[in-house]
Amino acid sequence: MTTTALIPALQGTSLSTGNLESYIRQINSIPVLSAEEERELAVRLQEQNDLAAAQKLIMSNLRFVVKIARGYSGYGLPLADLIQEGNIGLMKAVKRFSASHEVRLISYAVHWIKSEIHEFVLRNWRIVKIATTKPQRKLFFKLRSSKNRLGWFSNEEVQDVAETLGVKPETVLEMESRLSGSDITFDAPVNDNDDEPHFTPAAYLSDESDPSQQLEQDDSRAQELGLMTDSLNTLDERSQNIIRRRWLSDDKATLHELADEYQVSAERIRQIEKNALNKMRVAFEA
Repeated sequence: MTTTALIPALQGTSLSTGNLESYIRQINSIPVLSAEEERELAVRLQEQNDLAAAQKLIMSNLRFVVKIARGYSGYGLPLADLIQEGNIGLMKAVKRFSASHEVRLISYAVHWIKSEIHEFVLRNWRIVKIATTKPQRKLFFKLRSSKNRLGWFSNEEVQDVAETLGVKPETVLEMESRLSGSDITFDAPVNDNDDEPHFTPAAYLSDESDPSQQLEQDDSRAQELGLMTDSLNTLDERSQNIIRRRWLSDDKATLHELADEYQVSAERIRQIEKNALNKMRVAFEA
């Protein structure tokens, strides 16, 4: 049984901004199941794939989804959307619920309901994603609740959140900075005064470079790289290795390191390097 198969259980309770209060009144009128009734329905669903049993389980717990969704109203997202996402979480929980769990359905379903609402908040709270990893998501909701309560963070509070979630204090400060920012329009407002400076991204992210000049520079670099490669190939193997290790490697070797490797003096390595560079310069300029 898929979660999609449970969707008919919500027929007659369609939710939109215009009928939100009507929806809430409707689901609040649905009787709450007793523990025994819930267990019997769970058995029917599990053993017989009884969708009518699934419908009763879902309908009797919709009121709890509304209560949970109200706790996320501070994110500026429509309550109707939060409730719909929570209902999806409830359906996923019903699909997995078993009488052997020995707990009430809503206690089991809270995780699924909150998980769907969390995903929805993170997808829609900002245009740009501010939390992508699991620790960042935990940090997002932890900081949101703390900021609503405190309004600011002291060093001690940063350390406390970092230790609780197992992240670095720098990560906490970075997330706090992201939360403090806000989305802005890319272009200036249509009716804005053209004589005034604009500070939207369109004003400072434009590329002023000349494509023809960029192409010429790229061609020049490619030509120089080819000449350098050809001139390097004119050297003997030892000289090539010294030049590569001294000039072309990220982890550059010292004269003494190469001297120890070749069992010669550092001065001898310096002479080989100088002669090799002179040969390359001649080949490069030819």
